[in-house]
Amino acid sequence: MEESTRHGALPVFTNEDKVGPSSTKKAPVQEILTKSEGPRNETCCLDCKNKNSCRTVRSRTKMMNILVERGKPQEAESIFRNLIEGGHKPSLISYTTLLAALTIQKRFDSTRSIIMQVEENGMKPDSIFFNAVINAFSESGNMEEAMEAFHQMKASGIRPTTSTYNTLVKGFGIAGKPEESMKLLDLMSQEGKVKPTVRTYNVLVRSWCSKKNITEAWNVVNKMLASNMQPDAVTYNTFATSYAQNEETEKAENLILEMQKSNVEPNERTWGIIITGYCKERKMKKALSFVYRMKDLGMHPNLVLFNSLVRGFVEIMDRDGVDEVLKLMDEFRVKPDVVTYSTIMNAWSTAGYMDKCEEIFDNMVKADIQPDAHAYSILAKGYVRAKETEKAEELLMAMIHSGFRPNVVIFTTIISGWCSNGDMDRATRVFNHMCERGICPNLKTFETLIWGYREAKQPWKSEEILQIMEEFDVWPEKSTFLLVAEAWRATGLSKEAERILATFKSLKLANTRKSEEEKPVENLERIYQRQNDSARNSHILQIPGIAGSDHVGTVAATKKSRMLSREKETSFEGTSFAMRSMHLSNTCKFGSRLPVICQKQSQVGIGVCAQIAQPCTGVFLN
Repeated sequence: MEESTRHGALPVFTNEDKVGPSSTKKAPVQEILTKSEGPRNETCCLDCKNKNSCRTVRSRTKMMNILVERGKPQEAESIFRNLIEGGHKPSLISYTTLLAALTIQKRFDSTRSIIMQVEENGMKPDSIFFNAVINAFSESGNMEEAMEAFHQMKASGIRPTTSTYNTLVKGFGIAGKPEESMKLLDLMSQEGKVKPTVRTYNVLVRSWCSKKNITEAWNVVNKMLASNMQPDAVTYNTFATSYAQNEETEKAENLILEMQKSNVEPNERTWGIIITGYCKERKMKKALSFVYRMKDLGMHPNLVLFNSLVRGFVEIMDRDGVDEVLKLMDEFRVKPDVVTYSTIMNAWSTAGYMDKCEEIFDNMVKADIQPDAHAYSILAKGYVRAKETEKAEELLMAMIHSGFRPNVVIFTTIISGWCSNGDMDRATRVFNHMCERGICPNLKTFETLIWGYREAKQPWKSEEILQIMEEFDVWPEKSTFLLVAEAWRATGLSKEAERILATFKSLKLANTRKSEEEKPVENLERIYQRQNDSARNSHILQIPGIAGSDHVGTVAATKKSRMLSREKETSFEGTSFAMRSMHLSNTCKFGSRLPVICQKQSQVGIGVCAQIAQPCTGVFLN
């Protein structure tokens, strides 16, 4: 590749090369690559046009390399994009660096496009480009094309290196085919000049361990020894990780003796694997003893290890153990983070000591540690558990006023609190507020409302939630139907419960008969058909006493018009489900106001709800 990019000052670029928030709107890579087939004549660089070495291309490719090495592949991609849009023709090194940047981001869809561009531009791939292509296919588990690139590399007269083989071995491991990796060892021996390294064997060991085939993994070690190579710390750590994941941490501990016999010193990762393993098995005394052994050896446990210890002691409700870990953190000068505080908060919250939970939260803020969504969720859940839902809602408002965006979990937690208190008006108010904030409900949110109406002895409203879910593209599961059925059964109406269960069975049967390409909405719409305008409008939950502004009323008319036109196009016929909803709506005298709902979009969305393309819009339907 070009001369090393690790030294010297960074090149100076024009404003078009700047990356960051201003460059978030990007065209697809394939579109950018299409532009690179031939820069526009009016903007094309003369050096690029005459196939001379372009200084701009060299400097920007150098910058791309620097960004990739610094772990900023998105910014490297932006540099490539600006290079194309500036009328320059990328070099082979430019394409190689772009491919590396995309591979780091696990964006494998553009690999073939890059190969095509290199071929169409008459460039002759070198060993580095071939290795980048093989690595991209291997990382994606596409070993068929990885091997095809490997054979093309050999056909081009380029000899694969040990690194090439290691990449393929890794790829077969990712694809779950370590037995194919074993064949590569034989192929390497046939090549003669290419021999496996310790890294080659270590990748193979990891592949077998990933398939939980420890016996074959040890056979690889035997092959390593037969090749006059010795296992290193990475080898033993791979086995230790596998044992710990299988809750056999004692076997991982025994590896330390094996390592010492082989003159391999256990490193901090070795100790960390064992400590984490014992924490997982809740053998906290053993885990803590290894921290003291690390201390005696002059090693320093990191924050992740300490957080594992805190979590482990919290899970067994050992306050003294938590205090001891915090004391050790102070000795090692390791500062707690939001995870540490949240874990301790959760312990107090679960135990019902909200004053202590608040104290830990305040201490975290005083330590200049920004609470995250999880920390707020723990606090809110604690208030709800303590029957202090008003405090949970006050916390929610404080989050919003401070500029923090609450997530669906926090909103659902507060909804659950009001449902537990039997105050469904407040529960639906929080639901409305969630949608106004652009947060879309998930299955848990809807099931919480269904449960709330069951507790309030309003099964007809529980059933209406099923129809509201359609508006959010959230599909009910078996548990959802069981909750609705239980709501009817709780009021003594067993026949209605049986009807709901029959609906679920019909839906399930319909889904099995449909092809996988058809959307669930087709089945739902067939079951939940509407008879007339009155029945059409009954699918949105009606909440008495909720008022809206004039603006909201205007938006409501638009939403209602859209829904009515959609329903006219589908020409649904009435069913017993719609009839039942209409009948209950009339007999129970629901109010005329309806709750705020998220406006369903047809595009791929952002935020919590995958189907929502824009922030949710609050509306009322009259």
